[in-house]
Amino acid sequence: MTLTLTVSDEVRALAPGFTHLAIQAHGLVNGPSTDASSALLDDAARRLAVRLDGRAPHEDPHMVAWREAYTAFGSKPSRTRNSAEALAKRALSEGGLPRINLLVDLYNAISVAHLIPVGGEDADRIEGGMHLVRATGDEDFVTVAGGEEVVEHPDAGEVVWRDDAGVTCRRWNWRQGPRTRLTEDTVSGIFLLESLAPMPVADVEAAAAELAELLEKFSPGARIAVGSPVS
Repeated sequence: MTLTLTVSDEVRALAPGFTHLAIQAHGLVNGPSTDASSALLDDAARRLAVRLDGRAPHEDPHMVAWREAYTAFGSKPSRTRNSAEALAKRALSEGGLPRINLLVDLYNAISVAHLIPVGGEDADRIEGGMHLVRATGDEDFVTVAGGEEVVEHPDAGEVVWRDDAGVTCRRWNWRQGPRTRLTEDTVSGIFLLESLAPMPVADVEAAAAELAELLEKFSPGARIAVGSPVS
């Protein structure tokens, strides 16, 4: 089944340089992190260090653009970093990148190596289509706090990804909800790469091609469809 992704006019007006590209995959094989996926994360951290050449992640022009977008919808980017900046910061720290599970490791490696926000959702847990909108503030975001399931609500005007059941990711790509995240039982996934100008669209396509290649390598026989960039 092909999931539909839409971006609202309000979000496009907020960030006219926004581009997204989706990879849909079926027949995936997930499981615990492996030595191979761990090596990919270590290599991504090395590639990031070369890309930054001594700069902090937030000084990269692409990350500057994301900080400006976050500020535009009322979020403080130094406190709620976009997913790529947050991962990059961890990649360069003494503790390094977390190992989550095989599929998450793959897309986190691409995010860090290319310094681009990449998300992964279990396609079988998405209800209806996926929509990038500015929240009214009434939507439900189901998350976990202190080991207990809690329901939060986004701020009015906040950019969120949502499906028919509620918000799946708050503050654009800051925090994903547990309902749709990739688990070791996931067999169908949608991977979303998001960029803002000045990142060239060709760079987004290159990152997507590398992720698709990794998905094929780690899930032989999976059916993988790489979409076209949508601006």
